[in-house]
Amino acid sequence: MESLLILHAVAAICAPWLAARMGRASLYLLAVPPAAGFCYTLWLAARGLPVRESTPWAPVMGMELSFRADPLAVVMMCLVTGVGALVLVYSARYFARGDGRYGGVMVAFAGSMLGLVTADDLLLLYVFWELTTVFSYLLIGYDPLSKPSRRAAMKALSVTTFGGLAMLAGFVLLGQAAGTYQISEIVARPPDIGPVALVLILAGALSKSAIFPFSTWLPAAMAAPTPVSAYLHAAAMVKAGVYLLARLGPAVGDLAPWGAVAVPLGAVTMLLGGWRALRETDLKRLLAYGTVGQLGFLVVLFGSGNQGAALAGAALLPAHALFKAALFLVVGIVDHAAGTRELGELSGVGRAMPWVCGAAVLAGASMAGLPPLAGFAAKEAALEALLDSPFTLAAVVAGSALTAAYTLRFLWGAFADKPGTEPRPTKKTPAAMFGPAALLAGLGLVLAPMAPAYAASMSGYIGTYRERGHETHLAIWSGVSLPLLLSAGTLAAGVVLFLAREPVARVGSALHVVDSGRIFWAAVRRLDHFAIQVTGFIQRGSLPDYLMLTLLATVGVGLFSLLYGGPPRLDPPIVAWQRPEQPVVTVLLVAAAALVLFARAYILLALAIGLTGYGTALLFLAHGSPDLALTQFLAETLSLVVFALVLRRLPVDPVKGRLPFAFRMGLGLAVGVVATGAGMLAMGARNAEPVGALLGPAAVEAGARNVVSALILDIRAWDTMGESTVLIVLTLGVTSLVFLRRRSYSIERAEGGHRPRAHWLAATLPHGQRALAFEVAARLTFHTVLLLSVFLLFIGHSGVGGGFAGGIVAGLAITVRFLAGGRNELAVAVPVHAGVLMGAGLTLSAGTALLGLLFGRAALDMLATDVSVPLVGHVHLSTGLLFDLGVYVSVIGMVQDVLRGLGAELDRQIDTEGA
Repeated sequence: MESLLILHAVAAICAPWLAARMGRASLYLLAVPPAAGFCYTLWLAARGLPVRESTPWAPVMGMELSFRADPLAVVMMCLVTGVGALVLVYSARYFARGDGRYGGVMVAFAGSMLGLVTADDLLLLYVFWELTTVFSYLLIGYDPLSKPSRRAAMKALSVTTFGGLAMLAGFVLLGQAAGTYQISEIVARPPDIGPVALVLILAGALSKSAIFPFSTWLPAAMAAPTPVSAYLHAAAMVKAGVYLLARLGPAVGDLAPWGAVAVPLGAVTMLLGGWRALRETDLKRLLAYGTVGQLGFLVVLFGSGNQGAALAGAALLPAHALFKAALFLVVGIVDHAAGTRELGELSGVGRAMPWVCGAAVLAGASMAGLPPLAGFAAKEAALEALLDSPFTLAAVVAGSALTAAYTLRFLWGAFADKPGTEPRPTKKTPAAMFGPAALLAGLGLVLAPMAPAYAASMSGYIGTYRERGHETHLAIWSGVSLPLLLSAGTLAAGVVLFLAREPVARVGSALHVVDSGRIFWAAVRRLDHFAIQVTGFIQRGSLPDYLMLTLLATVGVGLFSLLYGGPPRLDPPIVAWQRPEQPVVTVLLVAAAALVLFARAYILLALAIGLTGYGTALLFLAHGSPDLALTQFLAETLSLVVFALVLRRLPVDPVKGRLPFAFRMGLGLAVGVVATGAGMLAMGARNAEPVGALLGPAAVEAGARNVVSALILDIRAWDTMGESTVLIVLTLGVTSLVFLRRRSYSIERAEGGHRPRAHWLAATLPHGQRALAFEVAARLTFHTVLLLSVFLLFIGHSGVGGGFAGGIVAGLAITVRFLAGGRNELAVAVPVHAGVLMGAGLTLSAGTALLGLLFGRAALDMLATDVSVPLVGHVHLSTGLLFDLGVYVSVIGMVQDVLRGLGAELDRQIDTEGA
């Protein structure tokens, strides 16, 4: 299963490259992953079910990538992969030219949907659930220049994301109640769960499947290309919510909130969708509202929570996908051949395209429930299963009559000769477009006689329901019975409604008082207005205000914890100091902080703040943490340089604060007390044995004699990579916000475009700006400091150092050279763009971790060896060293970007103003 998902991901990534070289023929090649998934599904079904695959994800947390294929999952897998492959083949002739973005997103969506229906973990299912939401957003908004497409994509994203977040909360409650997030375990041993979790899960399922009151997004999504509608809105995405009901139904289907919410809303949706379809004039929107009605039908069946209704739902699930996907593809053919989808403009199309008309009639007959088609067998089983629920049965009968009526309206509107309307000229239909539609329509006829065998194959899933319900049979012919008579009545009523289509359409228009789309966008506009008001009140653009609110919130959290949790208990005794140098350093820190309060110049403020940083580094050193002390010292030095660069553009005297000094002093003291108290309480609340005693042996086992380095690069490797990524993004964001100008990959050169002379520190600075001290320091120390940075990089696993410390040391060397020679000297010192360095460093770190996962046992467990290098000595080579090298390069890139943005750009501004 994981291999299939990887295949889909690789195909999606390669899609733009394939489209650029093969054009729209690349879609044939992109259909291979779904087709392979379909073949794999058939092989699984033949081998025997259920089949489960599992790979550890977060073993300490009990999380794993677990996939499971049972009869229900196999049905959905066939729909997702089979229909997906056919739609991609269809798309190769539907679009005029190749589009790698469309093909890539379609394959990615197919892979996400495949992961969703096979996931055996609630949290993993949620991950794929949200991936389908994102990819559907991209597909619905395929045309970014079309306002309807953009609005439809935003509506679908908003509604389904809201439901997904509610569903996630329900999943957490369900998993906590069950003691596991494994879906198969939850179904096997249903937990005692409250109604809140069930309602939250239902919110996600019903919003995804466009059930009332979340129906508005699906008709609007018809702005998407027709192949997208055939796949997402007939066979895949909208089935996700129904699948979730079917998957969790055996565990919670007999609980009151489940059926009490799902069944009435499903019935209302079936009636409203069918009624609205009777007055639509656009073929796609007609099918869209019909899809809404059919989804309501499916929700009624799976929401009933018994074996009979589940069997009928399991039969309707594939039948609906086959006939509705076929009809959407037919709409695309008609639109492609006739140039319109409007019922009033289409006439004589059936005589011009008899084969397409035949496929549409076959699929429409299955949708209306005519024998001997799959739709008929499913509808008969549904009517039989609901015989014990008269109100629900009445709603389904009425909805089925509406289904028959809008099916006739669709076929008449698309293919019939209309008096007073000239026959519509048509173009030839490519075989690649007709074939998928005809195959899907024909399958409804071919598979219908296999209904009893299908029911037997689904017995493993149906048997998981605890309530039997009404006895239900799945067959083409079960004799003359009440369900058959009801089915005949629905067809007769459908014919009457179709014949009275004009009066019915007028009545529908007269009763149409509320437009759900207008309500949605009115709510969005009001929400935007409210957000603007709140943002204008809170986000005033004042950094002191933001800092004050943050600090007040910190104090508020501390006071709330104190009042709510009662008086604190400090079990370990309070020790004033452990070493005599600690109180001395503390006095210096307090003195530096007091100096900050009374400073009257920005440069003095920067220096005083730097003293507090250096004092903190001394405390780290006094506590026996030289790694932290070195990193703090280097970072503080680089920060002071950045301060000095920026302060050149600020006034000499700081602006007087708006808040009184006494208030600021009191707030600072309160924050200090809260932070100190929280640290002391955290130390006193420890129950387990500290893990520090175990780090030493673990570091030795990892081949490192430096515990801190082992912790950062071996134990917390993923965390370190995440921190590096955040730091890079933060650097890019800050420098981009400071100067909003295009950032190209060209390196700054000397005036006039000439490269500075090859010898060191060419006199590029204007007369009067050269600093002899910086030039001498750069000439004497640059290469030595660079060697020191490399030394720190290599000894990280054995002594004080590492990639971050080495990178900052190298950055300081580059900084001294920049201060000595100016922005043109910076271009000579680092002749590579900062973005390239940061990207290369991050890629090296991430690639090293991924290679470790592929060829080793853990992220950074691939290489570890000790070698002796002449004139250098002992060197420890490991995957962690490669990871550290990526951090080293990234830090150099960040320093260069800061110098370029806050140093070279300011120099350019100063020179321009001087000129």
